Amino acid sequence: MLVFFKERLVLLSVPKTGTTAIESALRDRADMVISNPPELKHAPLYRYNRFFRPMFEKVCDARMETVAVMREPISWLGSWYRYRRRPLMDGHPNSTRDVSFDDFVAAYMEKQPPGFARVGSQAKFLEPRPNGTAVKHLFRYEAFDRFLDFLENRLQTEVRPARENVSPSMELNLSGRTERRLRRRCAAEFQLYDSIR
Repeated sequence: MLVFFKERLVLLSVPKTGTTAIESALRDRADMVISNPPELKHAPLYRYNRFFRPMFEKVCDARMETVAVMREPISWLGSWYRYRRRPLMDGHPNSTRDVSFDDFVAAYMEKQPPGFARVGSQAKFLEPRPNGTAVKHLFRYEAFDRFLDFLENRLQTEVRPARENVSPSMELNLSGRTERRLRRRCAAEFQLYDSIR
């Protein structure tokens, strides 16, 4: 999470959406950099609403706007799958080394996913709160240039992130049956992504 107080902007770090690279590029420009622990670095909107928003409003008398990036849901799952398949994960219970992508997605849809497929939900991460707190500026990962243009205009600085935390590249195959199940079971993910202009 990055906070730009003068600009009244908070960047929420949705995992697997390039935010680690943005954090590295803008950490010297930000007023607050929350990079650890992961539960705070990747604080979802509900955690921001509960802990950070009241601090800004009560202590600083400031209303902040939030910005975030969302990745196409199958691509997002593919990035998690590839990330957990890297050699460093060999022998770890969350490794996907001996699991096909189709089986990974099927496991992700289980009521209680096994550890290797427990990666959360972008829709839940970004879900508006009952008090009206919502992500004001939401961008598609697949249109990252628009997100960078927004940051450059808002912060009046050049933003040139390097590639970081990149999952190994590989071809992923998802059966039509599994994809149809995913689109039904996780409809909120696809609806939210499709709603981003």
